[in-house]
Amino acid sequence: MKSAPDLKKTGKTSKDNKKIARTRRQRGYHWEDTLVKRFNGLEDWKAFRLGSPSVALPDILAVSTSNSTIFTIEAKSGTTNSLVVPYDQVQRCMRWVNTFELYRIRKVIFAFKFLSKKRIGLGQYEKRELREYYKVWDASYEPVDFACNYDGTTYLIGDGKRQRIELKDYTMPFNAKHAKMGRLAEIQCQQA
Repeated sequence: MKSAPDLKKTGKTSKDNKKIARTRRQRGYHWEDTLVKRFNGLEDWKAFRLGSPSVALPDILAVSTSNSTIFTIEAKSGTTNSLVVPYDQVQRCMRWVNTFELYRIRKVIFAFKFLSKKRIGLGQYEKRELREYYKVWDASYEPVDFACNYDGTTYLIGDGKRQRIELKDYTMPFNAKHAKMGRLAEIQCQQA
């Protein structure tokens, strides 16, 4: 955490930091709300926001009893080139889907939204394409910190190093006009 003198050097104030944190939370809330509305707009699906991160629950629980399907979803939204998911969020999502054994299909989905503006400085942005990626966690992996990049590639983060991890793109049951495939999936589709 920065001390007060360091904040003065960067030109940021405590008020700026509070505003930035509030904006980040609002982005996350709106992205979660959008996903819930998309699921609830479908005939066979029900979705719920489960609460704040402090209660150790996934962001969203989506269920289709007619399809015997349950998803736990962590939603990440931002203006940077990389969005990080901490291992404990992976772990709690896995714990939830594994609890509901009655469902034939149980998936942990990570919904990434890269906003149409990229932050380049304090209060400074440049335009870019809005992108959404839906990545499904491979249950054979141990929970680890990982990141999704603006191009859809995913990386493990550990010991200060990044290592490539191939998380598959997932086609959601709703229309997502800004949904993209990761670079690997694009190449595979072109080769087919």
